[in-house]
Amino acid sequence: MAQYYEGIGRRKAATARVRLTTGGTGRILIKSGDAEEYRDAEDYFTRPNDMTLLLAPLTLLGQERSYDITVHVNGGGVSGQRDAVRLGIARALLKLDPDTRPALKAPGFLTRDARVKERKKPGLKRARKAPTYTKR
Repeated sequence: MAQYYEGIGRRKAATARVRLTTGGTGRILIKSGDAEEYRDAEDYFTRPNDMTLLLAPLTLLGQERSYDITVHVNGGGVSGQRDAVRLGIARALLKLDPDTRPALKAPGFLTRDARVKERKKPGLKRARKAPTYTKR
């Protein structure tokens, strides 16, 4: 039986639970929210650059086809989910082999991007946009 390693990634409002299964063929399956079935990653992330960014930690280590990956993703939009999955993959790779830490840390794959939408403030139209000033 193949062993798996789990990593959790978050970005904006998205959360991704990633499972890396050893001895795989490089298949990536994603299950979103209340969906019944897993979908192929290429079908789920359709933008041209999404898969490249998603697989960056694996590409860096040269292990694109070494593991099967299953992902449960909730909340957020496309880019938030993509970055959450990437962080989850990097954290799972770190659990698999702690010696990869310097290689994954240098390009920033282990750093959680803490930027979130700023709240709207009273008296303003949006978070920072003030109403137009009129003198008279």
